[in-house]
Amino acid sequence: MTSSINAVTVDDAANRSAREAARQRVSWPVNLAPASVTYESAGYALLLGEETSIRQAAAYLQERGLSAIALLITEPTTGDAGLDDARLEALLESTQRLPCRTLSPTQRRQLRIQGYLGQFGVRLDGGDASLDLTLALLGRRHADLILDLGRRPVLALELPPPGYRHLSPDAPRRDAELSEFAELVGEFDKPRYFQINTDLCAHSASGNVGCTRCLEVCPADAVSSHKGRIESRIEIDPYLCQGVGSCSSACPTGAIQFRLPEPARQQEAIRARLDAYRQAGGTTPVMRFVEAADLEDEAEAPAGHLLDVPLEELGNAGHDQWLTALAAGAAEVRIQVHPELPPTLAAFIDDQLDQARVILTALGHDPERLRRIQRGDAAARDVLPERLPLAGEPLVLAGEGKRGRFEAVLAHLTDQGTASGQRHALPHGAPYGGLEVDPEACTLCFACVSNCPTPALATGDDTPMLSYREADCVQCGLCVEACPEDAIRLVPGFLADPGRTQRQVRHEEAPFCCIRCDKPFASAATIATIKAKLAEHPYFSGEAAARLEMCEDCRVRDVWRDMARDPESQLKV
Repeated sequence: MTSSINAVTVDDAANRSAREAARQRVSWPVNLAPASVTYESAGYALLLGEETSIRQAAAYLQERGLSAIALLITEPTTGDAGLDDARLEALLESTQRLPCRTLSPTQRRQLRIQGYLGQFGVRLDGGDASLDLTLALLGRRHADLILDLGRRPVLALELPPPGYRHLSPDAPRRDAELSEFAELVGEFDKPRYFQINTDLCAHSASGNVGCTRCLEVCPADAVSSHKGRIESRIEIDPYLCQGVGSCSSACPTGAIQFRLPEPARQQEAIRARLDAYRQAGGTTPVMRFVEAADLEDEAEAPAGHLLDVPLEELGNAGHDQWLTALAAGAAEVRIQVHPELPPTLAAFIDDQLDQARVILTALGHDPERLRRIQRGDAAARDVLPERLPLAGEPLVLAGEGKRGRFEAVLAHLTDQGTASGQRHALPHGAPYGGLEVDPEACTLCFACVSNCPTPALATGDDTPMLSYREADCVQCGLCVEACPEDAIRLVPGFLADPGRTQRQVRHEEAPFCCIRCDKPFASAATIATIKAKLAEHPYFSGEAAARLEMCEDCRVRDVWRDMARDPESQLKV
């Protein structure tokens, strides 16, 4: 439905009552993940930066009970600390017993910091010669805390690990932040935010690397790819992870799931809350995806038609969740951002918005049903939507897994719109697209099928055939990497056509039947290719070449018959 909102009279009081009824009926699922990660800090702190700045900070921290402090001078003294000679002498006197080391310009470039609260390793990486600075300065293998007072942080991360603080010399809350830093002593628990199902992961197969979306969107550098003996696997360091959630939202298969809450519960809560709001007499609902902390700071209650999705972090929801809200009856979805978002997360939100708007346009809906608003902009938050909610039957989130549930959302949006029938370009790396197979090159070896992490590619039952269902494809590229004949090409973009949900034959050949038992076991092209490649192999020379035209059972029987007739024949191979 595309009717203007002016066609109805909006009763804000009635909407407020309906919103409260929906809130009472459908509780938003909260973070129930148990605390499963513990940091232990004894207060051993390493202070980095210009000498006067770190000595001032050390003196302040000593007054607040933090005594196990070492100093690492990484920048030359500026002489602009504003201290007279007497105060400077007193400062040196109070901190002279602290272990201290000055780094040369070359050593500053070699400085490496790894770890987290209670487990920081600080080294000078000089190639063959490496110096453990925590052992040299603190007498132990790890520092518990690191205070970086340099002009530029040594750890240039958008979200540095717990226990690492970068504090510029002119920070407005300098004393308050130093006091908070001094309190990082003891045991600290936090949830293990995520769970990983490696069986669903599209990152790697048979030594080939495919999907890397989670690696690209983590602002805390907590997601990494670890190369194993056969293939790589995605790992998330629970001590570095800070629950941003962008990896879970970006994962096209649902292999990474956050428990704050799980995406399926979140989708169901969105649908149920909109249903309850509508049943209570509410109209023109607008669903706002917002960080829960922002709700606590709002001075006045929002308009009655605004229903909130309170997220621990904005990255906990992506385009699939936003489009779920529209399919479930929201007239608009508004994503509330703020200036403190890490740049990687802000870029991720923009990318997700671009994907969602392209999909809406492809299915015949107004892309402006999705809007980005800024924290503190009450007018943009409360304005009435320009269009009525989509009409039709209630949304049913049928389907298995993340992609299956989203396909139900897309089907609902397709029914309520006018699909273009065309393929629409999406931002680079989006998990939607098609696949082309060169029939002249494809030998139906099915390496692509064995490497595909989803049901997108499949073989035939009795006929040598490669089939493809675009709705299941996440464009990971593992099939392209696995194909020995370079016969496969990905076709990125969202196809707004029913064909994307139907399984289609990409290549088919007549079966090649075993010359002994007549059982079909391969395609004619496959057998021809194998015969050409093994023509000079001694195992298949002479009469043994016929084994290439036998099924696996008959081939083994033929080998054993030859060995029975001539036991020494195997020594000739």
